[in-house]
Amino acid sequence: MQYAQNFASSLRGGDVILLEGEMGAGKTVFVKGLAKGLGITDEVLSPTYAYMNEYGDGKLYHYDCYRLTSGAQAEALGLTEYFYGNGICVLEWAKNISEVLPPHCIKITIEKLGKVNRVIRVE
Repeated sequence: MQYAQNFASSLRGGDVILLEGEMGAGKTVFVKGLAKGLGITDEVLSPTYAYMNEYGDGKLYHYDCYRLTSGAQAEALGLTEYFYGNGICVLEWAKNISEVLPPHCIKITIEKLGKVNRVIRVE
């Protein structure tokens, strides 16, 4: 969470982050840290059933694309429109909609090293 909180200061409106890692790696915890670093006080929850949660009045959009089967489905739901706005979009399971992602995304991979430790790689 602390790493994400510090990382938030490098982000600008319109950034799209692809957050990768196995279930339980800490992707939602990472988004909680981003929100805190962006000054958002809303409670951050996993958007698994909603597909996307909005925080900070459009400052941060948190997607869970696990249940999406294509980019066309994401477009039909209106999810891709936020990629071109002023908010920061963070996508979990983005590979499920890879064909509709904008060209310049930030990829962050979280790898579990036991119960507590993580390796975080930014590309």
